Parts: sequence; structure tokens; C-alpha cells
Amino acid sequence: MKLTILGCYSATPRIDTHPTSQLLEVNGHMFLIDCGEGTQVQLRRYKVKFSRIKHIFISHLHGDHFFGLVGLISTFQLLGRDTELHVYGPKGIKEAITLQLKLGNSWTPFALIFHELTSKKPELIFEDDKVTVETIPLDHRVYTNGFLFKEKEGERKLLIEKVLEANINVAYYNKLKLGFDVENEDGVLIDHTKVTMPPPPPKSYAFCSDTTYKPDNADQLKGVNVIYHESTFLESHAHLCKKTKHSTAKQAAQIAKLAKAKALILGHYSTRYNDLEDFRREAKEIFDNVALAEDGKVFDF
Repeated sequence: MKLTILGCYSATPRIDTHPTSQLLEVNGHMFLIDCGEGTQVQLRRYKVKFSRIKHIFISHLHGDHFFGLVGLISTFQLLGRDTELHVYGPKGIKEAITLQLKLGNSWTPFALIFHELTSKKPELIFEDDKVTVETIPLDHRVYTNGFLFKEKEGERKLLIEKVLEANINVAYYNKLKLGFDVENEDGVLIDHTKVTMPPPPPKSYAFCSDTTYKPDNADQLKGVNVIYHESTFLESHAHLCKKTKHSTAKQAAQIAKLAKAKALILGHYSTRYNDLEDFRREAKEIFDNVALAEDGKVFDF
């Protein structure tokens, strides 16, 4: 998995800070997560091929998380896109986007497919033979979801020298990789574990958008490799969390600890703060492996 932070600040964009948007590359997919204002400019800055984006996940309908979407879709149209585009987001997102396209007389020549979400319980919204995506119900001022991306277990790896020694016909290689025992050329049943090795453990990534502290989510996220969790405030402004339904860095760290996550990435910082290291320092009082999102930063995991 490779995660590129396109924007990680709250509220209004500035010259040097951008609202929420991320690009997650996993098993051949390039998933766009949230699409704040200016996302397409950031995609160009980091040389992302627009045509590779086929699935966009929108957490909620606050402007700093989706105001860049109609502009990106319009650019896809201008570039002559013909590949279908899937958009997953709260009920109302179809109306919000299609009304703008209608008033601008700029209908897309490609299929624009909306998957509107209403459930307040986790649900599977995407699956293929390599990846699943589930919603993570959050608690914000409007209906909001995070998203949990999980790799499926891959194929076993052939130990080619042992395969050759075992005199196995090449026609059975795929069965070995799928975990089946096979007969060799001499009619002897070969244990697949003797001639293959297990695949790397499947990885997972949880994107927790705007939310108040919600510890019950930890069960769904148990053992996740990486959690990105909003951390709008430091403890000095924790009193604002109840009113705005946001979290502090310490609260984000508590979620990571409860979920027994391997790593935590903080983001969605209020622009009132000058030193992001304060977020890391406060979170590390609760959870050790803490990283800071920054516009343009890339995480490989």
C-alpha cells in the first residue's frame, strides 16, 4: 500500500495548506479519498494519471471534503475520459454534483455512478478479488463515514528450486499457489507447504475522517496496519471538541491504542497551530508509533 497525502488541514485552504484529500494505491487500484478544494491541482503537482482514478470515496458533505469533486469530474470530461467513475458518499452527493453539471450543461460522456450511503452500521461497499472497502460510521455534525481498506490474502509464492526437485508439472503451479497439494510426474502427492511459502500478510488502512471521540470503532479496526485519524485540536482546545464534533491528537491516539493498530497518522489540523510537532508529542503520550500527515507526504506500508 502507498498513501499520498494531497491535503490534510481543516477548514479553508491557504497558499501552503490544503483541505482533506488522499490517494491510496493498493493492488492495482488508485483510490481517491475525499476531494477538498484544489484536489485536482494537487494531483497534477504529484503527477498522478487521472485515468487511473476509477473510485472516489467521500466521507461527508462538508466543503473541505468534497468541494473539489465537481471540478475534478469536469476536468475528466474535458480530457475526453470514457472510463466509468464510481463515487461513494452520503445520500445527497448525487444531487449536489449532478445539479452543478446540469446547470453548467456539462454532462459527462462517461458513466458517472453514485453509490449513496445511509447506513449507520459498517457495510461493505466495494469488493473484488484483491481488495475490500468497508464504511466506518463516525460521529460528526452531519452524516459521516470513514473507510477501511483491506487486502485479501494473496497467492503463495513458489519455491522454484523445490518445485523442480519435486518434479511437478508446470500445469499445477497455479494450484500450488492457491494452496492445493498436487501429484508430481511420478504420481506422488506433494504437500504444497513444502514447495511454496506463505504470501505476505494482507495489509489494511483505516481512514477516519471528521469525528468526535468514538471508542466503539476500535473493535472494527482491531489490528489494522495504519489508522489515519483526524486530530483537529490540541489538548488546550479540547473544550471545542463537543461543539464542533472533532477530536484531539490524544483522542486519536487512544483509538489507535484500543484498536491495537501498528501505526497512527494524524491529520486535519486546525490552522490555528504553528507547530505540528505538538500534535505528535501529545499523541505519543498515549500511543508510540505516531506520524504526521503533511501535504505531499508519501507513506509506504
